[in-house]
Amino acid sequence: MGIVSSLSSYSGLLASEKFIVMIRIALLLAVGIPLVYIVSKYVRAFFTKRLAEQPGMIAGKIVYYSGIFIIFFSALNELGFNLNTLLGAAGIVGIAVGFASQTSVSNIISGIFLMLERPFVIHDVIALEDISGQVLSIDMLSVKLKTEDNRYIRIPNENIIKTKLTNITRFPTRRLDIRLQVAPREDIGRVRTLLLTIAAENAYCLKQPEPQLILAGIGPSSVDMMLTMWVNQSDYQTLKNMAVEEINRRFREEGIDTPWHRIALHQDKGQNSLDLHGAG
Repeated sequence: MGIVSSLSSYSGLLASEKFIVMIRIALLLAVGIPLVYIVSKYVRAFFTKRLAEQPGMIAGKIVYYSGIFIIFFSALNELGFNLNTLLGAAGIVGIAVGFASQTSVSNIISGIFLMLERPFVIHDVIALEDISGQVLSIDMLSVKLKTEDNRYIRIPNENIIKTKLTNITRFPTRRLDIRLQVAPREDIGRVRTLLLTIAAENAYCLKQPEPQLILAGIGPSSVDMMLTMWVNQSDYQTLKNMAVEEINRRFREEGIDTPWHRIALHQDKGQNSLDLHGAG
């Protein structure tokens, strides 16, 4: 009976110790994870306010994932796992994964170069080959974009490093180019005066640098020209829409002839065919 009683007491002690360990782990998770989240948000806001949103986002993620890593291994330590053995095994697995994921390593290195060079920051609008959009985040593996038609695009960092990139919103102002064609018989001086007047009357067109009309060349059926206007980034699309609409209206009112194509529908032996005729 004494042995049975001793074993029973020992089992109860073990159960009690396990219960205490589980309580400590639960408290560690319940307190640690929210605390790490709050601290990472504070660090992100601190660096964003003093530097910029991009380094703030990176600093916040470093704090968050480092904190989660510490909590995870602390919980394993409470459960009695040998951390030295685990770290050794993790090192071996890490080497194997590293050899198997050279693309990811390349993306991480490219991400570091992007963060150091800073060709763009959060909220910039960039164009990469046939893709353009607003930068949502710059991470170690990829850059996330939001397009004008509200699509979400993820671009690997390695692709960005290797490809020609245009930062559309890097500077506060932007030049709007409107390409035009008028018939060769038109008075170019009159057209120039009309176009520059339209630009000057538009409230979104900046006075400096001044609008210009550039003659691009003379073709067999047209004189090619380009009206350039400077505008604040936020007003770019507004100016473009207003200017094109006003130019079209004033050209019709002034009777300025422009090359155009009209579509004529003909009946040919019972079949429809489309013929394009140049006019002007």
